[in-house]
Amino acid sequence: MPVDRNRLTQDLHRLVGERHPLSSPTRLQEVEAYLYRQFSEAGLTVTKHPFQALGGTYHNVMGTASPDTQPSQSAPPLIVAAHFDTVEGSPGADDNASALAVLLSITRQVRDMKLARPIRFIAFNLEEENLLGSSAYTGLLKKNREAIQGAIVLECVGYASHQQGSQKTPPGLPISIPTTGDFLGVIGNERSHTLTRSVAKAMQSHLPIVPLVVPGNGEKLPDTRRSDHTSFWEQGFPAVMLTDTANFRNPHYHRPTDTLDTLNLDFIASVAAGLTAALFELAGQPLA
Repeated sequence: MPVDRNRLTQDLHRLVGERHPLSSPTRLQEVEAYLYRQFSEAGLTVTKHPFQALGGTYHNVMGTASPDTQPSQSAPPLIVAAHFDTVEGSPGADDNASALAVLLSITRQVRDMKLARPIRFIAFNLEEENLLGSSAYTGLLKKNREAIQGAIVLECVGYASHQQGSQKTPPGLPISIPTTGDFLGVIGNERSHTLTRSVAKAMQSHLPIVPLVVPGNGEKLPDTRRSDHTSFWEQGFPAVMLTDTANFRNPHYHRPTDTLDTLNLDFIASVAAGLTAALFELAGQPLA
């Protein structure tokens, strides 16, 4: 099923705008409610995960798509996640409304997919505040000894450029990457090498992919740790980050200029199509 670009655009219009716990708490709560509503309308089983932070209670929003057949319920879930808060002063179009729009697009596709395992969609809060939402969630997973197949975390997936020299290389990167910023990075750690390979292979027919497996938990490459996948790595769970490389490509990263009109809708739609294909490979029923 092709990606509905009109819905992508509608979601982006609803999501873009500063979403910060201190400077714009009402807007942050409005987007939380919007995500909850959209998960529900997509037919997911929706819950909120409350956690204490910054002197108050915040929530991650979770929606689960489950297999029709009961025996598969015992299969560990695959997690697909993106954060919904922003830094202060930025409308957060690429960071991270682009990823949320992809997340919502996929939730509407999953209802037509025969699943072999649950897919748990999570919108994390307070990623920009030292990964507080995902840290609380992965800590709970560990405490409850819950197994997961892995986590795919979307972080800035809306900015692309076909200009030569538009892509910079993060310091210390052990691979060479293109100098044109029109690819998607798929970054995993050693524990996640199988997941990284599977996601990259499934997505590569939809857009250019550059996979990277980092040693350990990426401690020697701090730029590979700057999103919620790191919370999974730290608790020993396999996880990958999908990224347009943020400030190494996007001059508007964390700035007031990270606006809707800077996004590349074709690129976002390709990410959505590629990730849908990856979910079918990882969580779909094999064809008879």
